[in-house]
Amino acid sequence: MTWGPCMFYYHCPECGKKFSYEAGRMEEFGDKFGKCPKCNVMGVYEGDGARMKNDKDYEEVD
Repeated sequence: MTWGPCMFYYHCPECGKKFSYEAGRMEEFGDKFGKCPKCNVMGVYEGDGARMKNDKDYEEVD
């Protein structure tokens, strides 16, 4: 049984945007991992793990 991908959840301290990154793509994103896709500032970490119930509130960064 699998729980799906491990996600890291953040919100932007500047614009308030909620966003998430898949942990398995950390190397691919490099220094951009955890940064707001709109403002390009480091997001405020909210948590990580299997997808949360309110996952749809967070934009997954591609």
